[in-house]
Amino acid sequence: MDSPNFVDYVKICCRSGKGGAGSSHFYRDRTTPKGGPDGGDGGRGGHIILKGNAQLWTLLHLKYRKHIIAKPGVGGSGGQKTGAQGKDEIVEVPLGTVARDAETGEIEFEITEDGQTEVLVEGGRGGLGNQHFKSSTNQSPRYAQPGEPGKEEWKVLELKVLADVGLVGFPNAGKSTFLSVVTAAKPEIANYPFTTLVPNLGIVPYHDYRSFVVADIPGIIEGAHDGKGLGLRFLRHIERNSILLFMIPADADDIRKEYDILLNELKEYNPELLDKQRVLAITKCDMLDDELKAEMRELLKNTLPEDLDWIMISSQSGFNLQQTKDLIWQKINM
Repeated sequence: MDSPNFVDYVKICCRSGKGGAGSSHFYRDRTTPKGGPDGGDGGRGGHIILKGNAQLWTLLHLKYRKHIIAKPGVGGSGGQKTGAQGKDEIVEVPLGTVARDAETGEIEFEITEDGQTEVLVEGGRGGLGNQHFKSSTNQSPRYAQPGEPGKEEWKVLELKVLADVGLVGFPNAGKSTFLSVVTAAKPEIANYPFTTLVPNLGIVPYHDYRSFVVADIPGIIEGAHDGKGLGLRFLRHIERNSILLFMIPADADDIRKEYDILLNELKEYNPELLDKQRVLAITKCDMLDDELKAEMRELLKNTLPEDLDWIMISSQSGFNLQQTKDLIWQKINM
């Protein structure tokens, strides 16, 4: 995904269709000069509907489409004929899209399956024709219901990337390099913070034509849950991942401290993230000789939590990359 083309947040104004008016018609023919009421109902106004499309990866197509307007319903007519419904406005969105009310921030629904449809804003109901108001005391009602007006509401659409594995780490931890080596993705790689400004997705091939999806998330900094750095813009993407692969470089000053900071940022953002399976990868181990690797293994055994699976890797030399894929596949299928 190129940075300018990846959009994961849009705010749109949605206006559903007005309902058609009911008819106040009376039956007439050559032999019936004064027939009873036979006005039909008005058709409902068009809904605004979101539909999941597995071929979409971004909300870019909605970035410059700020107003979405559905068609009004058609009024009823004589002969108890109901007016046509207003045409629904169907907006296709990528899987992982969350719809929120712009004023309250309340989540209304999530699109997670291809072809899934959800009504974002309902169209107005059509009015009842005068046939519905006939009674023993009013045989000839000369009125009918008007259609309900459509609704105009501001909605926020947020995209949470759907991936099996999310890469979590500070800037320059080697996440993009890892993704470029184990997948066909070509993220931007450079030796400065925040090279990755948007999530990058890649498919990792595995044995027997199997595969899993990895998402490279922009680097975390301390205080990200309060919006510092790229803050909340990327943390929501982690919510969709089945497994979190923490990545800390071998030259970090204190690996356990960095791991705890990363874990705390996730906890402060959403405590439920701690329920996800976690693996820690110590990156850039090509900088270490065999003696330093042995020392680091001993250090990690004594400092890291006992229930945390960890592995030393190098994306440059390929050291332990296959073992990392094996470990991830095992976690995915547990």
